[in-house]
Amino acid sequence: MDPELNELTANRQIILDKLITCLKDNLNIPYPPQVIHPDAPLFGSGLGLDSIDALEVVLAVENQFGIALNESDITTMRTLNTLADTICLATQEPLPEAEQR
Repeated sequence: MDPELNELTANRQIILDKLITCLKDNLNIPYPPQVIHPDAPLFGSGLGLDSIDALEVVLAVENQFGIALNESDITTMRTLNTLADTICLATQEPLPEAEQR
């Protein structure tokens, strides 16, 4: 496998693990981290979070990862995987100018 892809995959897994720990520490999620599936819905029948919890999620993510979530980020916050994707994009270093072309 491509070393760059390996690094991206490893970094994404680190973000996902930190995200699960962060949410477990900041919300009253009744499940142990090892059984929380990354594709389980955050709200409703998945992890059972509600609209007040959504605000807690936003604050916890912003504090843990040092990013600011905008309105479109928040509306796409459906699963841990979609939230991890948002964090990955927000924490990604910009490409050097030569690679942007």
